[in-house]
Amino acid sequence: MVHSALLPFPCVQVREQFPALGRIHRGRPAAYFDGPGGTQVVESCVAAMADYMRKGGANLHGQFPSSQETEAHIAAARRAMADLLNVAPRTIAFGANSTTLAMAVARAVGRSWKPGDEIVVTELDHRCNVDPWITQAQDKGATVRWIKVDTATCTLDLTDLAAVINDRTVFVAVGLASNAVGTINDVARVAARAKAVGALVAVDAVQAVPHIAVDRDALGADILLCSSYKFFGPHMGILTMREELMERLQAYKLAPAPSASPDKFETGTQNHEGIAGIPAAVGFIASLGAGATRREQLLSGYERIEAHENQLIGRMRESLVALPGITLYQAPAAVPKTPTVAFTMAGLTPEAVCRCLVEDYSVFVASGDFYASTLADKLGINPAGWVRAGLSPYNTEAEAERFIEGVTRLACRRGA
Repeated sequence: MVHSALLPFPCVQVREQFPALGRIHRGRPAAYFDGPGGTQVVESCVAAMADYMRKGGANLHGQFPSSQETEAHIAAARRAMADLLNVAPRTIAFGANSTTLAMAVARAVGRSWKPGDEIVVTELDHRCNVDPWITQAQDKGATVRWIKVDTATCTLDLTDLAAVINDRTVFVAVGLASNAVGTINDVARVAARAKAVGALVAVDAVQAVPHIAVDRDALGADILLCSSYKFFGPHMGILTMREELMERLQAYKLAPAPSASPDKFETGTQNHEGIAGIPAAVGFIASLGAGATRREQLLSGYERIEAHENQLIGRMRESLVALPGITLYQAPAAVPKTPTVAFTMAGLTPEAVCRCLVEDYSVFVASGDFYASTLADKLGINPAGWVRAGLSPYNTEAEAERFIEGVTRLACRRGA
């Protein structure tokens, strides 16, 4: 059987499924390179959300059709996310975004923390996977330790992992992929050390799920977070937690609200139209693959996505490295990365670079520290931050070349 990654990537057919790609800016089709901040939404997802609202939404537990249909949509979304993350549907909870869910989980998991306990976070992470945990630690008098970043390689320094994660450690938070520089971390190694001392592990997979297949248990995660607006769907956060832990934790909630899992982490009325769109977002990835089950199709689809994105980002990285005045912040070639590049240009602020690219080339890229503020501080690039460009399956070779042309002309003009 031919691996799906070896088949030609159906970029034309993929692009036809994203209505936002028809946008014209200054006479050219917009080239969206802001996927790390949020992808465009697949048409099947837009249709599913609109269909839910057109038919009449309702809250839960009613004896009438629209309420029962809402519950069916939630069940279908749990099944879809369970296949995406290789977990049981009953361990999937939905929320406004990953940050909001992390705040809720931190209050629950940190109830038992006390002075003398230690939690571990990293200098590479988005603050979504830092501040919820350290805020709770501060409230409980627990100590915060950091896994440091190697600024020369934009990777986590794991040389003293046994000292940082020790017998006093009760909780470890680590990102699967950096939202700023794309580094994919050795989460399984960090989790194995945490398990050896009996600590819980929370993994931020927000930036990984759009690009690579994720398996919560294979990573060694007790808690895993992602966001569907990063993988072609609605603006929502998703939480999955090891079932025994989810059952055991006491969530902060209203007294009459459900006490069972996963409902107890879904405070208030949910975004039901968004939930209705999640299966379509997952289905888009599955549609790129083959197999007897949705999980098999997803794994196969990710193979094709990786092959397509890696080819384009490889060309972009090679071009950036060769340009005068460009500093590219990335891990070495042997380190796996998402299709994300972060760079600065001598003589121009990141904001100015972005403004030139959008106005002269209709290329949409972003600037800032993207809430990876500790990493930006360590690299000495705040307050301006980086220029960040990230790929999605709908990006094309022609768009990548347009990006390269724009950055090249800017860099050469500044160096002249």
